[in-house]
Amino acid sequence: MLSFSNIDFSKSSLFHTIIDAFKKIDKDFPSSYVLSDLKNKIEEAKIYVSVEVTNELQVKKLLDLFFFRWKFGGAKKKYQLSDMLWMDKVLKTRQGIALSLGILLMHLAKEINLTLTPILFPTQLILKYFHVNKSICFFNPLNGETIDRRTLDMWIKGNISPTSELKKSDLKESTPISILKKLLNTLKTSLIEEKKMELALNTSNVLLEINPNNPYEIRDRGLIYAQLECYNASLQDLNYFIEKCPDDPISELIKIQIHTIEQKKTSFH
Repeated sequence: MLSFSNIDFSKSSLFHTIIDAFKKIDKDFPSSYVLSDLKNKIEEAKIYVSVEVTNELQVKKLLDLFFFRWKFGGAKKKYQLSDMLWMDKVLKTRQGIALSLGILLMHLAKEINLTLTPILFPTQLILKYFHVNKSICFFNPLNGETIDRRTLDMWIKGNISPTSELKKSDLKESTPISILKKLLNTLKTSLIEEKKMELALNTSNVLLEINPNNPYEIRDRGLIYAQLECYNASLQDLNYFIEKCPDDPISELIKIQIHTIEQKKTSFH
């Protein structure tokens, strides 16, 4: 299985790296189903877009196939966030969030020689491609709708601050590793909220393979260990965070957590 300590994205695609990560997090993850289903979709997509000549029109055909024929999109009813991230469930239900649907779209595009560029915008993942005249088209991977700069500026003002403005850095292309970490962090958070602590712990450990000794990730792992009643491991991780980030505002809260865990550890024994 792929090592996450030094990923070479020239040899392993983002999508296949994600599948390897999911397998490491959940030994029962059905990777064979995902790859088989995707193989069929890629073949269908090749035929569907081949009627168009230009890359721009082929991208539009792919979006038509993805959102209107296959009917991928956002959740239609109440859902668990992790179900919108696990790729097997996204493929089965055809429901996801912008992040998971965008990753899926990028992979399909790449396999049929089209390019969709990811941008981790402050509010969500967006994708872009180029028109024939070299102008840029941004779109929402949640529904395929085009997004203009005015809308993006409104998203910034509505979600960050009324005084914030769209910056050039907000539209910078995102690297595969940053998208992988964003997906895994979102998955970890959702698993914690859903009380799936063992899977959350596995996710945290994969993130630490990618970025060893990250004090914030070690802090999160310590909090997960506490939920699993692994008090020695929890204290080791939380104390590491205090040592490395003594001036962080959350350190005082972590010290209270450490005191609580020490009391539980004493009463447990």
